[in-house]
Amino acid sequence: MSSVILKKGREKNLLQRHPWIFSGAIERVEGAPSVGETVTVCSFDRKPLAQAAWSPQSQISLRVWSFNPETMIDAAFFRTKLKNAIAARGKINSSALRLVAAESDGLPGLIIDRYADWIVCQFLSAGSEHWKETIVTLLQEFFPGLSIYERSDVSVREKEGLPSRCGVLSGTEPPEHVEINENGMRLLVDIKGGHKTGYYLDQRDSRAAVRNWAEGRNVLNCFSYTGGFGVAALLGGAKHVLQMDSSEPALDIARKNAGLNGLDPAASEYMCGDVFKELRRFRDSRRDFDLIILDPPKFVESRGQLEGGARGYKDINLLAFKLLRPGGLLFTFSCSGLMEMPLFHKIVADSALDAGRSAQILAVLNQSPDHPIALNFPEGAYLKGLICRAE
Repeated sequence: MSSVILKKGREKNLLQRHPWIFSGAIERVEGAPSVGETVTVCSFDRKPLAQAAWSPQSQISLRVWSFNPETMIDAAFFRTKLKNAIAARGKINSSALRLVAAESDGLPGLIIDRYADWIVCQFLSAGSEHWKETIVTLLQEFFPGLSIYERSDVSVREKEGLPSRCGVLSGTEPPEHVEINENGMRLLVDIKGGHKTGYYLDQRDSRAAVRNWAEGRNVLNCFSYTGGFGVAALLGGAKHVLQMDSSEPALDIARKNAGLNGLDPAASEYMCGDVFKELRRFRDSRRDFDLIILDPPKFVESRGQLEGGARGYKDINLLAFKLLRPGGLLFTFSCSGLMEMPLFHKIVADSALDAGRSAQILAVLNQSPDHPIALNFPEGAYLKGLICRAE
């Protein structure tokens, strides 16, 4: 087996069990490992420290499979890891959930979601790609009769030197829309072409929270995608919901989702447009709401984008506070991992101040428990949210 020797003093993060080793920490490579192959990671004095996947084209050159250098990385290793991850989701009441959350489940670069009778996988790293065939075989063993579909069509694969891939790995081609059940809410998911693997499973608990707070309220759901938050609000007794998104196809699915749940068509409104522009138009026309949901796409992809992303979050939260009626609720989120909660909290607080509103935080929201956060991998805590009440 090939070995990677770290520079002197660069084993600190590894000893703290962080699963990433960057190219700048590497002194030399002994042997000629192929892309994705397992290598032994050693300290400068050649003490074995871990087993990791080799990715020479990525800045993250090594992703750790095991912090025990004696561990054999083979099919039995992946069977145990997958079995443990799946078992940990046993009490989640949904036909759609994340089964494997990459580094947070000790399987770097591997995402596995379930949508009813379909398993959807993303192989995001050289290591997970190297073991794809083994992983698919094990999924067939764990989920006999279910079809397996690949959605490895994300830009991070380019950094690993991997091509974009989508398609059936096992079983049959999925239909245009797959129906799931989330806490009694029926929803259609496009697993072949939708965002992420088809849906935002990480917001399951937040959608339930909206449902709990929506009764009797006039709701604005910004960046609505296929309308999950809006449908949850209507099922919770909202008087009216405006679903707003820049994608007309996503809004078409939102309409179907409302119908699937037997909701009054007159209680829903759909608007295709730029959320920032429409919020300003509402401000100028003095249209207001009792509950506003801000669940925007990721504004911050790198540290160099943090300042610009912060301005984007400030802009939409400021506008939302201006549109809230007295006693109104703001559900505001950031899925940017580099936007840490203290900064997000400050941005929301500054937005209320600049809008001339006093506000309280009623609850702090996080990603659903099928998206766990490993204590040794704080980067896994990417989704954050606040429920605020404006006076």
